[in-house]
Amino acid sequence: MEDLLIISNYYPPEKGAAANRIEQLALKLSQNNYKVTVLCPLGNYPKGELFADYKGKFSVVEKRQNITVKRLWIYPSVSKNIFKRTLSVLSFSSILFFSLLFKKTPQKVIVQSPPLLLSFVAVLALWITRKTILLNVSDLWPTAAIELKAIKPGSISHKVSLFFERFIYANASTILGQSNEIIHHIKEQFPEKKCYLYRNFPDHQTEGIQMHTNVNEPITLFYAGLLGVAQGVLELCQKIAIEGLNIELHIFGDGAEKVALEAFIEKNPDKKIIFHGMLERHLLHEKLKNFDLAIIPLKTRIYGSVPSKIFEYSTLGFPVLYFGGGEGETIVTENKLGWVAPVGDFEKLNSVLNEISTIGKSTIQHLQKDVYKTAQQEFNLERQIQQLIKENVF
Repeated sequence: MEDLLIISNYYPPEKGAAANRIEQLALKLSQNNYKVTVLCPLGNYPKGELFADYKGKFSVVEKRQNITVKRLWIYPSVSKNIFKRTLSVLSFSSILFFSLLFKKTPQKVIVQSPPLLLSFVAVLALWITRKTILLNVSDLWPTAAIELKAIKPGSISHKVSLFFERFIYANASTILGQSNEIIHHIKEQFPEKKCYLYRNFPDHQTEGIQMHTNVNEPITLFYAGLLGVAQGVLELCQKIAIEGLNIELHIFGDGAEKVALEAFIEKNPDKKIIFHGMLERHLLHEKLKNFDLAIIPLKTRIYGSVPSKIFEYSTLGFPVLYFGGGEGETIVTENKLGWVAPVGDFEKLNSVLNEISTIGKSTIQHLQKDVYKTAQQEFNLERQIQQLIKENVF
């Protein structure tokens, strides 16, 4: 049984796509005869404060579903202030650096990127100690930071980030990219680098959600996930026009926009938007039995990014309304998973919503079966892992 270490800034019981993605990778590798250890911060995300089980502790070692999870101290923060966010990542990164240098580590290590600073520090320490580095790239930084206007082109932070980016690509033995755009971007800089597509497929181990929706009730559209700047859920709620339609919007999640979102919904009860807060994943899936389709928004088109919610909800049998542009739009269209609207075009989004309201719940329920069947065939995590193992990636 080969030892394998995964370094990530997120891991359950933290919430969100990043934590779920790394957990599923760890579990699948464990199921395929790898001895997997995860090195991550003390649980704090998305609230930006240490969870009760980790308060007052410097490090914790625990077992989660046959995965050894080693957690190191972090100064937690989800502040929009870039200095505080950087300090948060740096606090964990500095402890991680010395841990990788001076503690026994498996020869083969998977490093999750972003955060870019964390992946740079991890790759630097692993390069010094001559480890085999597998870089798992789920978003392109600093490209995404520029598109989200988090940093300015040509600024010092931009130049430093570009150096970090080139360093981690150059020193990784193998790179996994969640999109074809990511692989293309890396290949432009390092044509000889071994790169493999690794989609963020879920592993629900379910026959799909058995829907309990009534055709005589309004169509229930839901968003479930982080309420952060990149998702733009607050702006979505402000500009969506479903007051005169046979549609309700239900929101599940937590994050930086939560307080502002709750205030907006309270002041605008006629918008037909209901906020449910954050639920554990198994409870969320139970709750979703009463809903019809998912909406997946992004505030702006981010090159390289493909929201894992596309795969998450289609494999449960939910058609999706995708509002994020890029490669995700192509995936939804080519696989006939639902509807798309150009990112940022709220006029077109509202036109699509009007179309959905008109076709009614009965048509959507037929579409659910087709979406589920397609997703089970096309978005298979076990088959993807087996192919990568066959190609000696891990």
